[in-house]
Amino acid sequence: MQCKVYDSILQLDGALQATRALMIVAILLTVVGLGVASMGMKCTNCGGDDKAKKSRIAMTGGIILVVAAICSMVACGWFTNQIVRDFYNPFTPVNTKYEFGAAIFIAWAGTFLDIMGGGMLAASCPKGGKSSPKYPKSSRPPSSSKEYV
Repeated sequence: MQCKVYDSILQLDGALQATRALMIVAILLTVVGLGVASMGMKCTNCGGDDKAKKSRIAMTGGIILVVAAICSMVACGWFTNQIVRDFYNPFTPVNTKYEFGAAIFIAWAGTFLDIMGGGMLAASCPKGGKSSPKYPKSSRPPSSSKEYV
């Protein structure tokens, strides 16, 4: 193993900077998604007592989590592809080749959990819930369409 000291983050490869940025965006979106989803829980007072509103809030949190998982998946896949390409490239010096470490596997596991949790929350919204009519029914009988002559 050979470690390099970088005086600036800007000296790193563009792909590595992009994967770092995507992972930071994924982490921030996950935190926001978990916050929104926790506001949609039945045991919280946020959003009132309306169950439909609460489930929509939870669904929104789930959608945010799925978007975060997509960002994380793109970053993990991009970096994994780069590792594999560099490893099998005969022109890459041996001391600069990366191998898969625990961090990439933990990132893939986190992505999977993010997709599963976000998918479950996004599917929690009721389908066509009981909606009351906008106007109450009239107490008068319906008018007849027959013409009286």
